[in-house]
Amino acid sequence: MRTQKHGKMKIIVNENEKGLLFKNGRFIRILDAGKYICLGGKKIEKLPLNAPVVSSTAALETLMTNDSFRENVTVFDVPEGFIALEFIDGYFVRCHRSGRYAFWNNFCEREMRLEDLSTPKEADYISKYEIPTCLYTKFEVESHELGCLYFDGVFKYILEPGVYYYWNGPVHIECRKTDMRLTRMDISGQEILTLDKVTVRVNFALNYRITDCVKVVSEVGCLEDQLHLNAQLALRDYIGSVKLDEMLENKNKISEYVLSRLKEKERELYVEITEAGVRDIILPGEIRDIMNTVLAAEKRAQAALITRREEVASTRSLLNTARLMDENETLYKLKELEYIERIFGNVSSLSLSGGEDILSKLSQLVSACRGKNRTEEREIN
Repeated sequence: MRTQKHGKMKIIVNENEKGLLFKNGRFIRILDAGKYICLGGKKIEKLPLNAPVVSSTAALETLMTNDSFRENVTVFDVPEGFIALEFIDGYFVRCHRSGRYAFWNNFCEREMRLEDLSTPKEADYISKYEIPTCLYTKFEVESHELGCLYFDGVFKYILEPGVYYYWNGPVHIECRKTDMRLTRMDISGQEILTLDKVTVRVNFALNYRITDCVKVVSEVGCLEDQLHLNAQLALRDYIGSVKLDEMLENKNKISEYVLSRLKEKERELYVEITEAGVRDIILPGEIRDIMNTVLAAEKRAQAALITRREEVASTRSLLNTARLMDENETLYKLKELEYIERIFGNVSSLSLSGGEDILSKLSQLVSACRGKNRTEEREIN
């Protein structure tokens, strides 16, 4: 609190503060809590007790030349390559980078913990304190990943799934994460010329899983590009050596050939190829029209062949039936009864008398019905 009246300035130093008295820019002494009046070029600078002593008027080295100031403060040096964690009464307060710090005596129980930054090590306790993010690096390794930890580009060890904290220091820390799940790769739109000069478009797919994340990161530039290139070359080698008809008839052989070629690269690329196959083979428009015409002609020929085969079979069956009926009178009578049953299913009543043959009487009845129907049609016309 400051008040000014008739050239006088009144300043109140609170219980949680210390005052530094300056006269004409020179440090004079430390002021405890109380009310003070500044006259004749005097200036009072108030500093909190729970923070490092930092004056805007004089440097710490200048203040340390005063005996009274040295008796009232404790100086703590943070060496280069270290960071200090300040605790007051057991509670974390702040971090201090390398440098010299002065703290007021007899204010509280203060503890300073030094952390060496020259040798990076995991510091999971960082998550417990409110530390500025610029002072540390955080790595999150998901449940399906493994992390390769590097110090200045040199591999150190593998990080299992979890959250890791490291202090930022002179050593550059990097974590290269690798997805260890079964991964799908699509190789689409590959235009390839067959042996008989037909351009086809092939869509291919494969599944793979990384077996050694450290080797993949350190020795394989881009795994996806390497797999894509090897599958592409294998497709071109096979399709370019066969004709269109042979390729379409043996589509599965394409998948088998490419898979065998990729299997040869497993040890070199540190992966396991679990499955590979052709998804689609797309033909040019004119070739597709020709093949559709050929297919339609083949189907028509097959239909005609089946029709003729059925007709021959039906005729042969009728011939066999007639031969059996001719040789067996009982079978002949059974056939008569079958026809009578069919007729009864289409008329309401039927009377037969006399000793003539049943089939002859049925024939006469059918002929009479036809004649009657023709007479009725003439009368109507």
